[in-house]
Amino acid sequence: MSTGHTAHLPYPSHPPHLPNPPAPAHPDIRLIVTDMDGTLLDADGRIPRGLWPLLDELRRRDVVFSPASGRQYATLAHLFAGADDGMVHIAENGAFVVRDGRELSSDVLDPAVSARVVESVRDLVDGGVDAGVVVCGKRSAYTERGDRAFLTEVDKYYRAHRLVDDATAVDDEIVKVAVFTFGPAERTTAPALAAFADTLRVVVSSEHWIDLMNPAADKGAAVRRLQRHLGIGPAQTMAFGDYLNDLGMLDAADWSYAMANAHPDVIRRARHLAPAHSDDGVIRTIRTVLGI
Repeated sequence: MSTGHTAHLPYPSHPPHLPNPPAPAHPDIRLIVTDMDGTLLDADGRIPRGLWPLLDELRRRDVVFSPASGRQYATLAHLFAGADDGMVHIAENGAFVVRDGRELSSDVLDPAVSARVVESVRDLVDGGVDAGVVVCGKRSAYTERGDRAFLTEVDKYYRAHRLVDDATAVDDEIVKVAVFTFGPAERTTAPALAAFADTLRVVVSSEHWIDLMNPAADKGAAVRRLQRHLGIGPAQTMAFGDYLNDLGMLDAADWSYAMANAHPDVIRRARHLAPAHSDDGVIRTIRTVLGI
C-alpha cells in the first residue's frame, strides 16, 4: 500500500503466464514512480541503502524520482529528508502531490462526505468490528481512537497525526479517509463501505486498510498530471507496484513493473515483472533497464 500499507502475501515469484522481461533497451526514461510498502521498501520496511547513490545518478541524468504511496506527505518527506531535491512526493494514493515543498495537485473531499464515512465506521465499531478511522488532511491526520494497538498501525504511515474528540469537525483540507481493521478488510469493512463507491473512490490498499478518496484521486491520475507538468508521456515513464491501489499508476507507464511478491491482479496488469521487494527489485530493475 500500498495506504502505503504492506500486504505480505505468498504470491509466486515467476507466474507462468508472463515471459521474462526483455533485455535492457536503455530507453529514454524521464520519470520513475514507485510504490513504497511491498515495492521499494525492503522486508523490514526500510529504504534500501542502495537507493541513495542511485538517486544521485538519476538526478545527474535529469530523471525525476517519485515515491507514490498511501502514506501522508509528512511521512514521505521525512523518509527522504536531505535527498529529495527535485523529487515529487505522490502522497495519499495520489490525492496530494508535492515537489520541493510546493503543492502540484490535490483532490480534496467535501467535509460532509468525509463525515459520513467517519459515522459509518463508528457504526461498524458499535456493531463489534475492531476498526478505526483516520481522517487525512493536508497538514495532519486525525483519529478518534487512541489505544496503543491502533496507534501503532497509524504511526507506520502517518508521521503527523492528532487524537481528536470528533474527526468529523477537523479544521483542515481533507484528502482521504483511511479505515483500518484488525481483521481482513475485504471481509470486514469493505462490504460495509461499498455503498460509498457511487460517490467516492474506494480502494482496498492492503490486507487491513481501505482508502476512500475523491473520485478523481488515484495514483494513475496523479502520474498523468505529473507527466503533463514535466512534458513527457508513458513511453518515458517507469512505474513499480505490488497492490491494487497501484493499478492506475502502472497503466500510466509503458515501463510498468509488478513486483514478484505482488497481488495476482497486479502481476496480470503490468507489462513486466521485477524481483521481489525483499530482493531490491526496484533498484536492480532501474539499474538494468537504464544501464547504470
